[in-house]
Amino acid sequence: MRVELFDFDLPPENIALRPAKPRDSARLLLAQGQAALQDCVVRDLPGLLRTGDVLVFNDTRVIPAQLEGKRGQARIGATLHKRIDLRRWQAFVRNGKRLRAGDLIEFPSGVEAVAEARGDDGSWTLNFLGEDPVELLLERAGQMPLPPYIAGKRATDQQDRADYQTMFAARDGAVAAPTAALHFTPELIAGLENAGIGRETLTLHVGAGTFLPVKAADTSEHRMHAEWGTIDADTADRLNAARSRGGRVIAVGTTSLRLLESATGTDRVIRPFSGDTAIFITPGYRFKAVDGLMTNFHLPKSTLFMLVSALMGLERMQQVYAHAIAQGYRFYSYGDSSLLLPVE
Repeated sequence: MRVELFDFDLPPENIALRPAKPRDSARLLLAQGQAALQDCVVRDLPGLLRTGDVLVFNDTRVIPAQLEGKRGQARIGATLHKRIDLRRWQAFVRNGKRLRAGDLIEFPSGVEAVAEARGDDGSWTLNFLGEDPVELLLERAGQMPLPPYIAGKRATDQQDRADYQTMFAARDGAVAAPTAALHFTPELIAGLENAGIGRETLTLHVGAGTFLPVKAADTSEHRMHAEWGTIDADTADRLNAARSRGGRVIAVGTTSLRLLESATGTDRVIRPFSGDTAIFITPGYRFKAVDGLMTNFHLPKSTLFMLVSALMGLERMQQVYAHAIAQGYRFYSYGDSSLLLPVE
């Protein structure tokens, strides 16, 4: 499909630079099949789902993966996006043309890394020196990797260390938050439990590739960056059992959805999964694992807007986004939410 089909105009004032406080006070737009759109609030969620439904969260934890350093006198910016092993990460590098294989990059607080090799996609493999765990080095020298549409308008600050982390964050490795889950609070979780709505977690370490624009003219020419994820056997069994009882599997965020779909066969059985996924979901895709999606509002011509268009239909999502823009919904990572429930 032509990428231009997924374009739309978004007024700059609709881009959220800070999250709603409290988190579950954010707005939520309910799109259920072709029924009239409903303007709700995230804390309404227990009444919008059914007893027996299961929400699936991503428990990845964002690490301070944005680094500013020098190679000699040249300024080098690095955004880590995928772990290779204990000391090496793939990174998107700003001013990377100034690097050569073997160059030493010096970051703040005595943190150093060697630029080992440049990949076909322009990213670099960085090998961090020393004996301390890389996560500890990043805590010393790194900043939270806010998306470009926020970082370009204000500086990252200490508040982002808390704001850009979900209440489920447990496993270090993401360089972008699974932002749909930023809206959840202990009070909302208690309300969901009282309503008989289940909760499961998986892990997908979100990479910085999620921020990259689609530069191809046609979706068939775009290649996704791989991200590592895992679903254990017990979680897969419980999700399959919930569906067999008539419950719906609702992914909280596109990251949860992509991993669930990667772990599910054509027989619609969710299986244990551990490894990389580069699944790219566009209209025409037949969903096997999920029955709905809670997600924020995404960028024009992005792979994520293509994904929600695959779930609900492009024309329907154009209606949803036109309504959201007209009603002043806040977009992107710190913005408002939507609950997308296709026709069963």
